[in-house]
Amino acid sequence: MPSAAPELISPRSPRVAAARRLAKRNFRSKERLFLAEGPQAVREAAAHRGETGTATLVELFSTPEAADRYPDIVGDARSAGARVHLADEQVIADISTTVTPQGLVGVCRFLDTPFEEILRARPRLVAVLANVRDPGNAGTVLRCADAAGAEAVVLTDASVDLYNPKAVRASVGSHFHLPVAVGVPVERAVAGLKEAGVSVLAADGAGTHDLDHELDTGSMGGPTAWVFGNEAWGLPEETRALADAVVRVPIHGKAESLNLATAAAVCLYASARAQRAAGGCRSVTDS
Repeated sequence: MPSAAPELISPRSPRVAAARRLAKRNFRSKERLFLAEGPQAVREAAAHRGETGTATLVELFSTPEAADRYPDIVGDARSAGARVHLADEQVIADISTTVTPQGLVGVCRFLDTPFEEILRARPRLVAVLANVRDPGNAGTVLRCADAAGAEAVVLTDASVDLYNPKAVRASVGSHFHLPVAVGVPVERAVAGLKEAGVSVLAADGAGTHDLDHELDTGSMGGPTAWVFGNEAWGLPEETRALADAVVRVPIHGKAESLNLATAAAVCLYASARAQRAAGGCRSVTDS
């Protein structure tokens, strides 16, 4: 006798409507919830806990096919206490913000960290996003910072929403790996980091300091924060003036410049290498 088809959540369910609304920033801010889509992001969300031990993942929508394909993720979601709803592909498509959904959409609690907590942790490598408006860039820089072993990311008050679905997708789960402070005025960010003993470097194509030279002279082994500016116009003069130095990534070929995410990756990895040489930077492979 064939087994009964799994019971699917109704497209008219209030839970579906509530999840769908999280595509809009004002609803995310009101509910302090956001969407994580795809197996990698949902897996990381299911494993994440807040400082009080509270589970980050509160709800999971999955097609039956995705539930069969990723039973470990669904099991982790249930272990985290998340409500798990089986849904047809149309419901997932209605909730999802991607053109080709992967069958899993999680509803997660906000997880940003107060800037003061980041400072108390005495970070050694930090990325500061000042007036970064493109969510894909913001998520990619967050991913680069995570990969380079940075201990925090700061988004200034003029930057894109950390929980924009494009930013969450671009980070590929890195939202759940390191502390991120949001809404910090750039002046406060720079001043606080300096007070915490962190050298603040502004990344700018017209910088007076050359990244290769700084590495060669061994001046980058200490705690460092990189400030990255807007995609179109970079950093304004008043922000560059706040930094300890304005550093350019040298262009050895004929390219006019590097895009934001690429420049951020180069700078963050340069600092990570310098700090490892000085015995100071953590590694994601450390036990």
